[in-house]
Amino acid sequence: MDSLSPIHWLVLLLGLAVPPLPAVLRILSRTGLPGWWTVLYLTPVISWIALWVFAYARWPRVEGEGSAA
Repeated sequence: MDSLSPIHWLVLLLGLAVPPLPAVLRILSRTGLPGWWTVLYLTPVISWIALWVFAYARWPRVEGEGSAA
């Protein structure tokens, strides 16, 4: 079995990374964070760091509603 060509890997990567983008944008907008954070989602190592920062950051829209987090 032959290995995949670089073009096939790119198509596979885009096929897996692009569909969740609308959900990521929606979550970011609900938390009050800017949409450019979506770029962090698309970068391999930085996305894990951004996830941790996002998870433990203060969420302005949630805190403004008085809910305990």
